Amino acid sequence: MLPNTPRSIAARALPRVTTVAKGSRTAAAVNLVSRAGVAFAASRVVTSPSVSQPVSRVPARGFATAADSSFGTLQASAHKPLFDKILIANRGEIACRVIRTAKKLGVKTVAVYSEVDADALHVRLADEAYCIGPPPSSESYLRIDKIIDVCKRSGAQAVHPGYGFLSENAEFAERLSKEGIVFIGPPASAIVSMGSKSESKNIMSAAGVPVVPGYHGSNQDPKFLQKEASRIGYPVLIKAVHGGGGKGMRIVQSDKEFQDALESAQREARKAFGNADVLVEKYIERPRHVEVQVFADQLGGCVSLWERDCSVQRRNQKIIEEAPAPGLSPELRADLSAKAVAAAKAVNYVGAGTVEFIFDNDTQKFYFMEMNTRLQVEHPVTEMITGLDLVEWQLEVAAGNPLPLDQRSIPLVGHAFEARIYAENPRNNFLPDSGQLLYLSTPEPTHIFAPSVSEHRLAAPSGSEGADGEFTPVVNTSAALSPVVRLEQGFEQGAQIGVFYDPMIAKLVVHGRDRTEALRMLRRALEEYHVVGVATNIEFLRTLAGNEAFVRAEVETGFIPKHFQELFPPIPQPSHETLAQAALFVVLRDQPAPMSPSPWSTLTSRRFGGDVYERVITLQSEDTNAPPMTVHVKSLPGGRFDVTTQTGSSTHTFAGVSAHLTSPTTLTTSLSGALLRTTVVSQRPPPGVPASTSPNTAERLHVFHGAHKTTLFLPSPKWLLSLGGDVLGAAKGALRAPMPSVVVEVRVKEGERVEVGQPVVVLESMKTETVLRAPVAGVVKAVGCKKGEMVEEGRELVDVEEVQEEKA
Repeated sequence: MLPNTPRSIAARALPRVTTVAKGSRTAAAVNLVSRAGVAFAASRVVTSPSVSQPVSRVPARGFATAADSSFGTLQASAHKPLFDKILIANRGEIACRVIRTAKKLGVKTVAVYSEVDADALHVRLADEAYCIGPPPSSESYLRIDKIIDVCKRSGAQAVHPGYGFLSENAEFAERLSKEGIVFIGPPASAIVSMGSKSESKNIMSAAGVPVVPGYHGSNQDPKFLQKEASRIGYPVLIKAVHGGGGKGMRIVQSDKEFQDALESAQREARKAFGNADVLVEKYIERPRHVEVQVFADQLGGCVSLWERDCSVQRRNQKIIEEAPAPGLSPELRADLSAKAVAAAKAVNYVGAGTVEFIFDNDTQKFYFMEMNTRLQVEHPVTEMITGLDLVEWQLEVAAGNPLPLDQRSIPLVGHAFEARIYAENPRNNFLPDSGQLLYLSTPEPTHIFAPSVSEHRLAAPSGSEGADGEFTPVVNTSAALSPVVRLEQGFEQGAQIGVFYDPMIAKLVVHGRDRTEALRMLRRALEEYHVVGVATNIEFLRTLAGNEAFVRAEVETGFIPKHFQELFPPIPQPSHETLAQAALFVVLRDQPAPMSPSPWSTLTSRRFGGDVYERVITLQSEDTNAPPMTVHVKSLPGGRFDVTTQTGSSTHTFAGVSAHLTSPTTLTTSLSGALLRTTVVSQRPPPGVPASTSPNTAERLHVFHGAHKTTLFLPSPKWLLSLGGDVLGAAKGALRAPMPSVVVEVRVKEGERVEVGQPVVVLESMKTETVLRAPVAGVVKAVGCKKGEMVEEGRELVDVEEVQEEKA
């Protein structure tokens, strides 16, 4: 149960209409207070193409009836009721996020899902769920006709698009409007104006807002765009006009790279957004990414909910965000907010939107970049510093109600971080990964929603009554706040992270009184986040959160390449303590504690001849070039062991070690006088994969200790290798799929000559393209894939036979 404190959700159960003090936007604002006697009665329906009747019923939250005595003292007001039922046209954590707020407000929810998402968390949380097609998003989550059909079948009055998919699709908004269904977002006209990067820049330029030099026109001729790039001057940035999330974006350093980069960006944009148009801009070398959260209602009200910094990125996508942006002067914060609100008003914006700016670290100037006409992935950090529920605001505005607060009433308290937990391998250029979440252990959340911070709001100083005075908050970084940890996740242990969608697993959100405290909380929470089954960026995020330059807030979009050596130090060899723990785990797992007092089970440490049981375990580190390590384990009476570890450089003996498994994944040991509780998770190789010297075919032991995870391999024994054959051994010129992927393009044919670095195969996984290049110069010996084919990790795609150049 969550604590009943001012920072808990105990007092934020359901909405109640009350009057508010003079100075707020409306006398019909919605305040959240607790209310007893709420009736819980709703049914949950899950349907598929072959199921037409409800298949299960679970209790869900609903509104109290009109006869509820808790409404006895309420007076009639102009507040419009919220929707009875909404459909969430999305999946994953954002779908779960919307469902939680809807349930808090007593609004029923309808989920849609593709065939591969039938058992997804958002499907189980919703009151009803409908299958809308096969796994590819083009056949399911992007099918406007199917979503509208589900709205009609379910009786959903409104659609929340989440982010991605159809969230910034003007046609979708228009089609819903024609069907009498409310789109919980801006009008289609605003999506067109601000969703188009080129048109939005023209609007901003006409309004006097600085924009980055570039070409924002409609001429998409490749030669013309290349000429414009030369005029602007390299480096340039190719960016999808209707893009977002880093899709359809390429940095080009020279003229000779332009055409390949353009084709790749257009192809990615067409798949992600259905439109391949791009713009070309000057690439600012040391920028910060600062964005302002705006919110507008249908009555002309528009406010800024302050700014966020999202500068640290990889593959042009954010991985860690914070609010407020560090180092901004009150004047700059006010100017950014004023410009963002003006931008929203210029297109009669409605709902949640984000105005993004590039801040040049060298000149200290900012430029309008784009506007995202939807709720952003990083919206929780804004919720934390304001104490608001932005999804609730979306529902209120979509129902026709005014904004709950005016600009001067919006707090800015403390500091918040959000870390995106991705299934990806940071040490392999952040390539996405897929697979089953075999083991998942997360830090314990303290809250589900952002707790109120209004009591800590500081009044603006006198004299701030000028044009931008209302956008000049006093940041409260000394409030007596209890630390907050939120976890926005859409997957549970056992879930499958597939190749068809974005690889984000969850978002870890923390809030403290200032940046230092929030960063300390983030590091601790990341230490407690353990995942096995897919590669993740958790340890990288922990390293990033402890990086000295990041702690000093010296952020920029090129932060990762600039500090690459510090963020990716050499992987250290496993310590003797780690090796000992891994070996003891294997011994205790293979020799489980006796369940009965039979001598045949209690004397497991002795052979029939009376010899003490001993075992030598061979372990291999992730560095497959390093020599294997051995651990000699000798059992002693009383559940103790002598353990001797040997690496290539040293030997260490731990005498009389006490060790036992307190759970299938928890090992308790006493090493060198220290009592240690360590999580060790075994990951068996996929069934059916023949034994090999490749680590992918061996059992892996994941040892979590402190802020680090060490992965060790148990090599297959020689007799098993002789049976299986080293079938995964790779020839020097073989190109293998680095992850499960879809083949986008095969650029070579059998018998064709290729040069080193020549593009050979283009893959797509989780909406990200990867170009595989020839590792050697030679002749294509075999092509093992074709366009449109789904290939598994490790599959040989192209084999290039190296040809040595003859010397003259």
